[in-house]
Amino acid sequence: MTTDPLSESRRKKLAQWRRHNINPYPLRCKRTASIEQIYACYGSSVSGEESKEKTDIAGRIIAMRHLGKACFLDIVDGGGKLQVYATETDFGEGQYRLFLELDIGDFIGVSGFIFRTRRGELSIKAKEFSLLAKALRPLPEKWHGLQNIETRYRHRSLDLIANEKVRKRFILRSEFIRVIRQYLHEKSFIEVETPIMQLSYGGAAARPFITHHNALNIDLYLRIAKELYLKRLIIGGLERVYELGKDFRNEGTSTKHNPEFTMLEVYEAYSDYEGMMTLIEDLVTHSLRATIGATRITYQGEEIDFTPPWRRVKIEEIIEQTVGFAVTGRNAAEIHADAATRGIDAPLLSRGKLIEFLFDEYVEAKLIDPTIVKDYPIDISPLAKEKPEKKGIAERFELFVCGMEIANAFTELNDPIEQRARFLQQQAQRTTDNDETPPIDDDFLFALEHGMPLTGGIGIGIDRLVMIITDAPSIRDVILFPTLKHKTRT
Repeated sequence: MTTDPLSESRRKKLAQWRRHNINPYPLRCKRTASIEQIYACYGSSVSGEESKEKTDIAGRIIAMRHLGKACFLDIVDGGGKLQVYATETDFGEGQYRLFLELDIGDFIGVSGFIFRTRRGELSIKAKEFSLLAKALRPLPEKWHGLQNIETRYRHRSLDLIANEKVRKRFILRSEFIRVIRQYLHEKSFIEVETPIMQLSYGGAAARPFITHHNALNIDLYLRIAKELYLKRLIIGGLERVYELGKDFRNEGTSTKHNPEFTMLEVYEAYSDYEGMMTLIEDLVTHSLRATIGATRITYQGEEIDFTPPWRRVKIEEIIEQTVGFAVTGRNAAEIHADAATRGIDAPLLSRGKLIEFLFDEYVEAKLIDPTIVKDYPIDISPLAKEKPEKKGIAERFELFVCGMEIANAFTELNDPIEQRARFLQQQAQRTTDNDETPPIDDDFLFALEHGMPLTGGIGIGIDRLVMIITDAPSIRDVILFPTLKHKTRT
């Protein structure tokens, strides 16, 4: 591995610290207050006022200014920034000379007295210092911000160092998820964990990642969804369950897709898709109020109003409103013919797939404010119940915000005979218009044959929701370590 001249200089300083018998990476440090606590305690102090007791702080150096026999540093910790004032008089010549060997990026501990300068800046007058960790590479772009997109994603540690907005975004993400868990806990849902490595994958239409278990000599699949395992728990008598965790789909990347992503799945016995509509509307608006204090936000220059009630519309009706011709009650050939007369080059698909194509191509991007699109064709909803008064239509909805699918929900199919027939029908179509069909999960069907109550279920894409509430243009901006092509360092 090659090093640049600045890094080489730092390595020489590292050797110098060791020649002075000083460990540049000590085991422990003394820290009696964070910078946030210092501001809380001394924030109202006036110029010239100095604390009577010593304070021990620790942080990273982000700026240095030498003024003769005095030196000013800015250091940061997880809660803020504080100025350090050091002089040769306070340290002595030898210690002060070592102090001047510090570099931007180094972590140091400082012991001293808190005071406010004549210019009004809260500071610490250093009486002692210690090197806590020597940085062998300079901080990105002299702390003015890391702009290169690939570098930001590939080296998130540097991105977090350089960009305060990024740090705040991930702190908000964590808070948003905490509030979601708290909300579900208060609604008597219990959090569970289901297998990430599965003998059979299902619950969605997607290509899985495959791995091999050497000891058992079997192939396993990283889960593409949590659904079939969570419904086993409903069958077992856990009436309200959820899991918030990673799913994996062997697909391409885009501003909306990452192969590893975070999904929340919630299942409630004796509920249905109407109950899930109420749940997601309440869950999202509650979480927004708790984290950002509002239900109206701006995303990429557009105002988004989450204030309930959200718009609810049938998928076939909104397609008709957009493309200008009827699809309700018409078969695939009729829809395809009408599409052709309007210059729409639709592929030859089953009716449900054709409805899905028209929606994806002509409607989805236009749904900016929260919109619940419901009543999907049954042939693209294999895990949902059919509406009793509307043959061929499933009790299923998807939530769209900012032109993105955020959630997918069903009145869950609990008839084991019908479910097996749906799975078999999927397999028959596998070689025609669907090459992402999962295999039949006989263990799930075995459980279902023991009886599952009426159930409502929903899957919510956490990453996309966080994109919207943090005004992030790409899903990679809200995943700390997004999937990237390997790049060898030089």
